[in-house]
Amino acid sequence: MATIEMSRDELLGLPVTVDVVVAGRALGFGRTVAYELVKRGQFPVRVLRLGSKFRVSRADLLRYLGEADEQSGSEAA
Repeated sequence: MATIEMSRDELLGLPVTVDVVVAGRALGFGRTVAYELVKRGQFPVRVLRLGSKFRVSRADLLRYLGEADEQSGSEAA
């Protein structure tokens, strides 16, 4: 299954945290690659482990991608 890229509007509309699959999609790769990078400790942004689940902060994701986080008022440096 091909990875479908995320539009800027979708990216800016993400909730405060997203799962690794959604974060991977925003970064341009699929589920398998996303989990492999998490497993190796090489996911491009900070990954939070909550029990058996992994979450990525929208703010961290937007910062990495160089996008302003309009909902929190922060902007990439």
